[in-house]
Amino acid sequence: MSAPNNLPENAPFGHEQKIALNALLPSLQPQQAAWLSGYFAHLAQMAGGAVAAAPARAAAPAAPTVPLTILFGSESGNAEGCAQQVDKAAKAAGFRSTVYDMGDYPMEKLASEKNVLIVVSTWGEGDPPERATAFHEFVHSDGAPKLEGVNFSVCALGDTSYPDFCECGIQFDKRFAELGANRIHDRVDCDLDFEEPFQKWLDAVMPRMVEVAGVKEAVAAAASGGGVALAEPPAGFDGGFAVPAFAPPVVEEAYSKKRPFPALVKEAFVLNDSASAKETLHVELDLAGSGLVYEPGDALGLVPTNCPEVVDDMLRLAGFRGDEIKEVEGDFFSLHELLRDEYDVTSLNRSVMAKYVPIAKNKRLENLLKEESKSELDTYLHGREIRDLFLDFPPAEPLTVDQLINLLRKIPPRLYSIASSLRAHPDEVHLCVAVVRYHTHGKDRKGVASTLLNDRLKVGDKAKVYVHTNKNFRLPEDPATPVIMIGPGTGVAPFRAFLEERSALSAPGKNWLFFGDQRFQFDFLYQTEWQDYLKSGTLTRMDVAFSRDTDKKVYVQHRMKEQAKDLYAWLEEGAYFYVCGDASRMAKDVHTALIEVIAEQGSRSTEEAEAYVKQLQKDRRYQRDVY
Repeated sequence: MSAPNNLPENAPFGHEQKIALNALLPSLQPQQAAWLSGYFAHLAQMAGGAVAAAPARAAAPAAPTVPLTILFGSESGNAEGCAQQVDKAAKAAGFRSTVYDMGDYPMEKLASEKNVLIVVSTWGEGDPPERATAFHEFVHSDGAPKLEGVNFSVCALGDTSYPDFCECGIQFDKRFAELGANRIHDRVDCDLDFEEPFQKWLDAVMPRMVEVAGVKEAVAAAASGGGVALAEPPAGFDGGFAVPAFAPPVVEEAYSKKRPFPALVKEAFVLNDSASAKETLHVELDLAGSGLVYEPGDALGLVPTNCPEVVDDMLRLAGFRGDEIKEVEGDFFSLHELLRDEYDVTSLNRSVMAKYVPIAKNKRLENLLKEESKSELDTYLHGREIRDLFLDFPPAEPLTVDQLINLLRKIPPRLYSIASSLRAHPDEVHLCVAVVRYHTHGKDRKGVASTLLNDRLKVGDKAKVYVHTNKNFRLPEDPATPVIMIGPGTGVAPFRAFLEERSALSAPGKNWLFFGDQRFQFDFLYQTEWQDYLKSGTLTRMDVAFSRDTDKKVYVQHRMKEQAKDLYAWLEEGAYFYVCGDASRMAKDVHTALIEVIAEQGSRSTEEAEAYVKQLQKDRRYQRDVY
C-alpha cells in the first residue's frame, strides 16, 4: 500500500485540512499508511456506536521545524486579517510560522530568513501603510541584505480607482527579486473585493511553499523516527472507549462583510447650519439583535446601492433600456436592478477603460492608455464616471448585457470611522458623514454612499452594515495616559467615540482635542457636546481653527504650532497622538508641524525630530486614521 500524492478535489475536507494532508500523505511509509487506514476505520466504527479496542498509544505530531515568516503592512486591517489566514494555513501545512506587522519586524532578522510571504496594501499615492514605511525604506536602501536562497511571494491589496493600484506590493515584489530572493509564485494584485483573489493566491502559494521549503521531507524525517514521541493514553483508559455520534450544532453565521446586518436608521440630521457651504450628516443606527460589537477607533462598513437616476443615465448612454433580464444563480433580475444593487457604476479608472478598448475600437481611447499618456489620462479621469466613457467613446457595436457587466466590479463597501462608544450607546452605532456633491463635465455628481444616507434612506429604513476592526487606531490600554486628538471636519468622528468611552470609564487621563472647519457659526460640529465635556473635565483642552472666519486661513496645524510648548510637554509625559481626516493635505501638514514642534521645543535637528516621530509610530503612540 502506498499513500496518494494529493487528495482528490472532492475529498470532504476543508481548505486548511487539505493543505496539511497533502503535505503529510506523500511522506508516509507503507506501514504508516496502513496503520492510519485501520485506525480511521476503527474511529468510524466507534462513531457509529460500536465499542472496540483502541490502539494503546497514538503518535503525537512532531513540532514543526521549517520556519515561515509572514509579513503584513496594513492601514485599515484587511492585510492583517489576510496574514492571519496565511498563518493558519501555514501551521496546518506543517510550518513553524510567525506573523509580523512590518512596523514590529526586527529588520536585522531579514538576512537570515528562508521563507517569506508578504501581504501588503497600498496607501495614498502608491505609498506603503504608515507602519510599513520604515521596513519599506530599509528594503529599498543600499543597506538591504542580499536575499539569495529566500523563497517568497507577495499578495498586494489595493483599489483600482487609484492610479497607483497595488504599487506598494509591486515594489516589494520587484525589490525582493532584485535582492536575489526566489519568487515561488507570481504576485497577485487584489481590488477592494479582495477575498476571492487572495484565497486563490493562498491556495496556490502554500502547496508551492511546502514543496520548495522541504516541509514534506521534514515531516517524513519526523515520521520515520526523527524524535516523534508517542502520547500516553488518558488517565483511566481501559483499552477501549465509545465515541458517540456527533452532529455539530447549526450556528447562524455572524454578520460580516459577506453578510451585512440590516440596521434600522433611528435618526439622521445635518450638523451644519443651513447657511453653511457643507453638509455633514449625523446618523444613528440600531444594532439590536445583530451581535455586532465594536471599539472606539473601529469603522463601520456600509454596503451601498446606487442612485437609480445615475443607473438610468449610464444605461441610456450604453444603449440599454434597463428592463433587460439577466439570470444570476437561478434568479432573474432586470439589468437596472442588478446595476443598482450589485455593481460599481461610477468609478472610472484605467482598468475599466482597458477592458472597454476592444469594444469602443477608438484610437483616441487607445492612445490615452499608453504609458507616455499618463498625465493626459489622469486629467481625463478626474471628475468623470463610467457613464462619461460611453458618452465620449460610444461602442463600435451595440453592447451585450454580459459585456457591460464584465466591465464593472462589484460595488465596494464604504468605511466610516465610528463616532460613538457602545458603553455610551448600547446597541447603537453613530456616524459623522460628509455628503459629497459636485458638478463636473456638464453633470451634477454625488457620492454613492453619503447621498444614500442623506437623500434616499429615511428614519425607519434599513442600511446594510458590518463592523470593520481597526487595531491600528486604539485608545491607550492605560486609562491614565493623556491623549492628543487632531480631527478637523468629519475627522472628529472617532474622537467623539474616544471621549464618550473615556467618560463612561471615568478614565483619569487628560484629553486634548484640536478641531477645525470652515466657519465657527455654521460648522462647529458637536459644539455643545465639546462644551459639556470641557465643563465636566473629560475634555481637558480644546483648540479650534475656522479657516474662513479670518483673512488669513488658519488650520489645525497652525494651532499645534501656537501651542508647541504644551504639546511637546504632553508628548514627553507619554501622551498618545492621533490624527483623523484627509490624507492628501491635512495629515501631511500635521505630520510636518509635529516634526517642527519637536525640533523647536526639544532643541533637536530635523533629523532627530523625525527619528523621535518614528519612535512614536513604532511605539504606537502616533496613530492615524486618514483617507
